[in-house]
Amino acid sequence: MKQKQTQKGLVSIIKYDDDNETLVWKHPIEDFKLGTQLIVHESQEAVFFKDGRALDVFGAGRHTLETQKLPLLDQFFRLPSDTDKTFHSEVYFINLATQMGIKWGTDSRIRLLDPHSGLPLEIGACGEFNIRVCNARKLLLKVVGTSSGFGQNSLFGEDGEKGYFRSIVITQVKTSLADTIKKENIHILEIDSELLRLSDLLQQKINSVLEVYGLEITDFFINRILTPEDDPNYRRLKDQYAQQYLLVRQEEIRRREAEAAAERKAVEAQTEARLKIIEAQGNAEALKLQAAAEAAEMQMKGYTYQQETARLVGMEAMKNGLGSGEGSASLLGGVAGLGVGLGAMSGVMNMTKDALSPMMEQSAQMGQSMKGVLHTSWDCICGQLGNTGNFCSNCGKKREDQQNE
Repeated sequence: MKQKQTQKGLVSIIKYDDDNETLVWKHPIEDFKLGTQLIVHESQEAVFFKDGRALDVFGAGRHTLETQKLPLLDQFFRLPSDTDKTFHSEVYFINLATQMGIKWGTDSRIRLLDPHSGLPLEIGACGEFNIRVCNARKLLLKVVGTSSGFGQNSLFGEDGEKGYFRSIVITQVKTSLADTIKKENIHILEIDSELLRLSDLLQQKINSVLEVYGLEITDFFINRILTPEDDPNYRRLKDQYAQQYLLVRQEEIRRREAEAAAERKAVEAQTEARLKIIEAQGNAEALKLQAAAEAAEMQMKGYTYQQETARLVGMEAMKNGLGSGEGSASLLGGVAGLGVGLGAMSGVMNMTKDALSPMMEQSAQMGQSMKGVLHTSWDCICGQLGNTGNFCSNCGKKREDQQNE
């Protein structure tokens, strides 16, 4: 701390240069002369008190103390207009810098009921927080009073001392932690994954209490939840949780296996369908190529598919004979059974003309000879006249000219 004084003991410059851990510092001199320079650093505020009242507040910068710069002091206590006159006031410097890394921890176990199992448990908690002054007037009126100042140790304790605001913080943690775990339905065995959410919720609740003192926790951290490892209820809870976890995992594995099997069947069905499509496409392509090859071959030989069909039908007819003794209708039926139409049969007749002509001539000759035989009548010696067959219709005697055959 540095300050300059005149020979009369009155300061000409008011300022505070000290460590960051001091939150509030009261200037030791209370009589000031108008025209004195007030220097307030960037992270500070200066508050003038008079008879226990917080009046004029000065932010960062260099200020010359004049009546127009001290309107509240002048209003309540009529400052002297002569610059050689002095006035009486108390000046407090407030440190607005954030106080970092203040550790906290519960001094006893917190009793609660696990929201999932209903088992009674006792836990502890510890961590750190950062805090700053957000309203210098409130802090001075609520906490400082007539004190010459206080630092971080006075507010938050050190070396086993609780400190005023540390007690507030711990009380709020113990009161709110169990209630928050219950309302948020947090499983005690999964609480480590919820530390950030718990920290945010507790920070809000603690700040609602500190706000009346002009203080604000900017960051609040729960670093660790102390679980009762030696508590039988806690061990039973862990066993139940482990069994439940295994059951859930087994069910999940079965579900995934079923899904994998169903997916595999679907893939196999799709593959089979694609293979059939590919096979059908291949067969169709093969038939197409075969037909193209046959057409090309026919074109090279100089006749059409219809002509080739007629030729094959004619060859089949020659092989099996004309009608097999059952007449021309049998031949036509056989040809039609081969799937050949009238146009095709015409082609057959045209293409097998040379082969069929001798056979047709022979059939005609045989028919004429048979006709001559069938139409020659004869009389039997028994008296039966006009017999037309080889045997008598009356006595059954064989025709005389056929007896030697």
